[in-house]
Amino acid sequence: MSGVNALVQTVSATVWRTLATMLVIVSAVAALAVVLFKLTVFGAFALYFVVWWTLLFVILPLRNQVETDPSLIVPGQDPGAPAAPRLLEKAIWTTLLASLVFLVVIPIFELSGL
Repeated sequence: MSGVNALVQTVSATVWRTLATMLVIVSAVAALAVVLFKLTVFGAFALYFVVWWTLLFVILPLRNQVETDPSLIVPGQDPGAPAAPRLLEKAIWTTLLASLVFLVVIPIFELSGL
């Protein structure tokens, strides 16, 4: 698992690299949904977006640690705010998990022609 985590950290090093990685993964998954499950391109992207957005809220709170150094807390900061939210990494993890869930759920539901 550390190899996958290292890969996720590498591809999420910059915003552009993260966006490019997400675009490649989402495009491949949408293409699979169109070819294998007879979805329309718009339907595949729309369903994927719903799955991705839902899973984002599942992944956001994972591995958050609050700031413990009092000198780094600014006035008005919520005491439960994460010290390092790692949003780019979480975007990649969300994309990977959403791809898996999307490809597993599509055959279960009859969505052909959506």
